[in-house]
Amino acid sequence: MVTPAVSRYRLRPRLVRVAVSEIPLATRRTRQQPVAATEPAIPSNFLCPISLEMMQDPVTAPTGITYDRDSVEGWLERGHSTCPVTARPLRAEDLIPNHATRRMIQDWCVANRALGVERVPTPRVPLSADDAAELLAAVSAAARRGDAMVCRQLAAKARALGKESDRNRRCLAAGGAARVLSSAFLRLVDQPASFGGALGEILATLVVFFPLDEVCRSHIASPASLDAIVSILSHDGEATTKSSAAVVLREIASSSDSDPECLDALSVTSGVHDALIKLLQKPVSAQATKAALVTAYYLVRGSDLAARRLVDLGMVDLLVEMLVDADKGTTEKALAVLDSLLLTEEGRGKACAHALAVPVLVKKMQHVSEMATEFAVSALWRLCKSFSGEGPCKAEALQLGAFQKLLLLLQVGCMGVTKERASELLRLLNGSRDGVECIETVDFKGLKRPFS
Repeated sequence: MVTPAVSRYRLRPRLVRVAVSEIPLATRRTRQQPVAATEPAIPSNFLCPISLEMMQDPVTAPTGITYDRDSVEGWLERGHSTCPVTARPLRAEDLIPNHATRRMIQDWCVANRALGVERVPTPRVPLSADDAAELLAAVSAAARRGDAMVCRQLAAKARALGKESDRNRRCLAAGGAARVLSSAFLRLVDQPASFGGALGEILATLVVFFPLDEVCRSHIASPASLDAIVSILSHDGEATTKSSAAVVLREIASSSDSDPECLDALSVTSGVHDALIKLLQKPVSAQATKAALVTAYYLVRGSDLAARRLVDLGMVDLLVEMLVDADKGTTEKALAVLDSLLLTEEGRGKACAHALAVPVLVKKMQHVSEMATEFAVSALWRLCKSFSGEGPCKAEALQLGAFQKLLLLLQVGCMGVTKERASELLRLLNGSRDGVECIETVDFKGLKRPFS
């Protein structure tokens, strides 16, 4: 018996109702999304009129307006001399800490902790000009007495204050901290008991107040001071002390454009080249490694004798090994030193004999930075140009895809000396292309490392 069409249509609603009833309750129930916690609105009286952010260290001006200390002091340091809101005269000395507002802000933060608000820490009392002058005078007095222990303690205090806030650092710098510390270092270098203790602490503190002026550089670049710094680098000691010594040497070396006497004094300091090599072989920090590379660059650039000395000590092999997996900053600096060392015949010979030299240079021509490209192209150009005929460096560079990378580099665009050397390098490699198979990739794992 055939069911009439009318009956089929009447059955459909029932079938639908049955199907719905069989769906699990958990599936049919509309899920209620949790209401996301919104950040509470910060009361307007907690906001700094300058930064429009919640104040961390509220201070009140004589005009009655409350600001965040960093914001209003930054305003005054930029050359303004009036209150930003009222335009009335204002000096930094007139600012008074507003403890009541700060406690209200802290209480509000605690009350809204569940909403993700962090409590504003209680600010430390900022250093005054008189306090800075008193501290620096005590450092000078201790240095004149030759009291290395007291000098070390006072230098550590100055360093802690300087790193505590920019305001403290500026206050100490304005009081002549760099000159006082460099003078104290010079006075204490003749005391063997100071090495690694007071001298190291003074160097670590001096770094906080860079850059150094001419007077400070004259203190640090004296023969006695440089001998002491090299001694600190050469002997095992605290990583912080050695890093600070390396950074100070970098400051002296990099001032060669305005103060060439400093670089001359550094280049004739006994043991400086050995100390730099040791620091690169046994790194104590990334900062120290980069500082040592910058110092080596200026030494090599200023003297062929320094370049040959570093080559003899194994600098070329060390740089090539470092370049395999170095970060961007280290790569740029290492390539700069390597390119300078390849100006010497000894340096080119060492690089040509190293299994990783050409692969590293080919790889670093791209995907690092413009500076790295410039030095990598220049170094490879020096290697390929120095050997007549086809030469092993040219053949290896071709196998590793240097020709294609140079073409791409010129198509993308490069300027100045890099463009000239890339073009000449293409011509050099073009004459050796016949019969050379390009592998286009550099497999450092399959190559032998001298230091592994």
